[in-house]
Amino acid sequence: MTERRMTEPNPDRPIGVAAGLNGAAIRVEELTRKFGDFTAVDSVTFHVSKGEIFGFLGPNGAGKTTTIRMLIGLLPPTSGGASVSGWDVETQSEEIRRNIGYMSQRFSLYPDLSVDENIHLFSGLYGVTGDRFKERREWVLGMADLGAHADRMTGGLPLGWKQRLALGCAVLHEPPIIFLDEPTSGVDPSARRRFWDLINELAEGGTTVLVSTHYMEEAEYCNRMVLMNRGRVVAVDAPSGLRGRMTDPLFEIGTPSPPKAVEALKKGAGVREAAMFGRKVHAVVPGEGRGADLIRQILEENGVPFTSLQRVSPSLEDVFVALIQEEGGAVEG
Repeated sequence: MTERRMTEPNPDRPIGVAAGLNGAAIRVEELTRKFGDFTAVDSVTFHVSKGEIFGFLGPNGAGKTTTIRMLIGLLPPTSGGASVSGWDVETQSEEIRRNIGYMSQRFSLYPDLSVDENIHLFSGLYGVTGDRFKERREWVLGMADLGAHADRMTGGLPLGWKQRLALGCAVLHEPPIIFLDEPTSGVDPSARRRFWDLINELAEGGTTVLVSTHYMEEAEYCNRMVLMNRGRVVAVDAPSGLRGRMTDPLFEIGTPSPPKAVEALKKGAGVREAAMFGRKVHAVVPGEGRGADLIRQILEENGVPFTSLQRVSPSLEDVFVALIQEEGGAVEG
């Protein structure tokens, strides 16, 4: 298969060819789901345009998977409503399931079947037969780089190949909308980038993609995204719009003792937030002026050595941490 290069992040790229059609691909209005006294999804509202790559982000327990399960007709809402391609999630769930693609966060194929047997199975489920089946089978094998491995048992494939095969089987019937729930969880960075090549190709062809992820770098490849926490929507915007919401100065500190630096800064007066960011520490100091001096003073008073201190532009991860903290923090445990 021809080697492809990952599309560079471009949150302002035009949405797919179907974007100009009337109506949204997905409409969600005050969608709520309760389990007894626990509210897993609380009055969630957002719209997804046709041909859009729409990210679904949030920490564990945010309500992402529960929302997706309602949208694909597997779980009825307690209140509110939603539609997918015009089908109502509560009254037309069968129509929705026949007209979408879905890939769950857990590997969704049959490990004791061969690659080809899985393709045949899902083709039958989706009613893909005859010449169309032959064409789609070749597409899946080529897309997943499995043309020479059609007879291999699926359970023995590397995880990246498994995920590409799962995506191929989910779109065998060429649905206009696909739902991908944590599709690259546990996959190495190279395989994740290859998987996003495929997502971009589908979107460029007009397919609407709703994808949940906890990898912040993947969020950069979405046209827009919704950030959820504790079952509620925290923000809906493009990556550039979200970054623009963080106006307080952000500083990056290089230190051989990141945990100790975070602890000292969190206790320091005038520091709004401090957290480890890879091998460094990021700290938010409201207002202009003496942010660097304040950080330097706190670290020196607490005996925390540091090798660098500079103001930096916020990443999406910085923005998400700040927004979630404003909403009370993530669910513990």
